[in-house]
Amino acid sequence: MTTDGFAAPPALVEHARRFYAEGGVPAVPRVAATVLLLRPAGAEFEAYLIRRVAAMAFGGMYAFPGGGVDRSDSQAHLGWAGPGAAEWADRLGLAPDDAQAVVCAAAREVFEEAGVLLAGPDAATVVGDVSGDDWEAARQDLEAHRSGFADLLAGRGLTLRSDLLLPWSRWITPEFEPRRFDTYFFVALLPEGQRTRDVSGEADRTLWIRPADALARAEAGELNMLPPTVVTLAEVAAAGDLSGVARAAATRDAATPVTPRLDLNGEPRFVPD
Repeated sequence: MTTDGFAAPPALVEHARRFYAEGGVPAVPRVAATVLLLRPAGAEFEAYLIRRVAAMAFGGMYAFPGGGVDRSDSQAHLGWAGPGAAEWADRLGLAPDDAQAVVCAAAREVFEEAGVLLAGPDAATVVGDVSGDDWEAARQDLEAHRSGFADLLAGRGLTLRSDLLLPWSRWITPEFEPRRFDTYFFVALLPEGQRTRDVSGEADRTLWIRPADALARAEAGELNMLPPTVVTLAEVAAAGDLSGVARAAATRDAATPVTPRLDLNGEPRFVPD
């Protein structure tokens, strides 16, 4: 982590104290994937954030589109362009099948939650506008598990563009949380001709914002974020521009997990693992 700590919400502190006092047993983390979408904004760039609805895990917090890996991701047989499963396995520290499932989940979730499809008719192109009624019907079928991601792509003659996903980091939810995730973070550039849409029932607000502005508003208490979001925004902001983000992603350790630890001594704060 690149900070000396984060203030912890009072409700979270109370929950953590109760967990440790009662000798709680940590839940097994569910493997998940999340995608930080970026787009040019003049000479700078913006990041896409969604605010989770109150009923969701981490409700009220601004985060990136994402969710858990499910069975369909691990069993998917789909057109694939970019790094293969073996190369992704090396970058993510996983077995090839598991690595493919994580990448597939990242692409599926960003389509389900933001209406952005990282796929194209071949390895060199990306599909254009996917906001029409037919695409929305397909997205809803996918979200409701009436169809699979591989089926959606195959039915439209599309190939997953895994090269559009850049591995960034891996975070594991602290042990006292009742719902825990082992989450692989990716960054991706919004494909030309596509636009994000507030289509998921899991968010009640979305915004495009410069990472530096998001961090300033988080510091001022205007945007509630958990440590992985804050740190990731700070890291991409430090890259300077979109080319710098791509260069940074090429050398990042996306396999070693980071788990924020809650220091309950003095003023409770999340601190580096």
